[in-house]
Amino acid sequence: MRKLLIAIVLIALPSFAAAPIQWVLQQSTISYHVAHPLHDTLGVSHAARGKGVCQAGECNFLIAAPVKSFDSGDSNRDLHMLQATRGAEFPMVTVRTELPENQLENGALDANLQIEFAGQTAEYKQVPFQRSAEGSNVHITGTIPAKLSDFKIDPPSLLGIAVKNEMPIQVDMTWKPQ
Repeated sequence: MRKLLIAIVLIALPSFAAAPIQWVLQQSTISYHVAHPLHDTLGVSHAARGKGVCQAGECNFLIAAPVKSFDSGDSNRDLHMLQATRGAEFPMVTVRTELPENQLENGALDANLQIEFAGQTAEYKQVPFQRSAEGSNVHITGTIPAKLSDFKIDPPSLLGIAVKNEMPIQVDMTWKPQ
C-alpha cells in the first residue's frame, strides 16, 4: 500500500509542477496623451481588465479596456475621440503579449505588444517596462510609443490645425497571482 501511495505521488508530482500560474489584473491606470499647439489632452481609464497564464516558461497576457472608458475631463472631446477612433464599431482596445516567465522576476522587462484599436492591429517590439514586487503582486509601469497613424486614425484638428501624430500610452498596472 505504501509503495502504491509513493508511486501515485511520484506520477502526480510532474503534473503539479506543470500547473499553469494565472495572473489577474487587479488595478490599472492607462492614459493616452495627444498634443496640439493650443493644448495637450490626457485621457485616462481605470477600467482595464486582464488575465495572464504562465506555463512551461512562457506567459501570455491579454488586457482589454472599453474605448468609452477613457476620460479627458471634457465630454465633448471624449465624444469626438470616440468618433475619430470608430469606438461604436470597435468598442474595445486590446493588448496581447507573450513573455518568458523569467522576465517577470527582473526589474526591467521588454515586451512585444500586439494592440488592436480602432479596427486596426499594430505591433510594438521591445517596449521597455519596469517591474517591482509588492508582496506577491507585480507592479508594471511603462510607455507604449503609439501613433495615431499606427491605427489609421486621421488626426483630429482644432481651428484647422491637427494634433500631433504621437500618442504615447502610459501604463500603470498591478497584477495579482491566483
